[in-house]
Amino acid sequence: MNLNQVTVPSLDLEKSIPFYQKLGLKLIVKALPHYARFECPEGDSTFSIHKVEELPKGDGIYIYFECNDLDAQVGKLHANGIDFQEPPSDRPWLWREARLRDLDNNKLILFFGGENRKNPPWRMS
Repeated sequence: MNLNQVTVPSLDLEKSIPFYQKLGLKLIVKALPHYARFECPEGDSTFSIHKVEELPKGDGIYIYFECNDLDAQVGKLHANGIDFQEPPSDRPWLWREARLRDLDNNKLILFFGGENRKNPPWRMS
């Protein structure tokens, strides 16, 4: 099994599409007003947004995008008008992360996990 895509809700795809393009995702499907799909710049996964009338309540989900050059990527995005809630910092789970929210308040984490992404010292054998 392989993860194909993650889809998040959006109230307004016309506003959300440019936000995700600024993050570096490539728009491959634009079926307005209901759906848009993007390719990630690396790997084989995709990411999509779909129109909803109301956003979900509660804590929701966290979407992680891995960046090999996290600090440089965050610097470029910040210079391009993307605001981060938390700048890059080292986490106890041995990843470096920066956190932000999209226009619909979905939680996004840009991170670098390196070898610890799949093989942390506490990995089960």
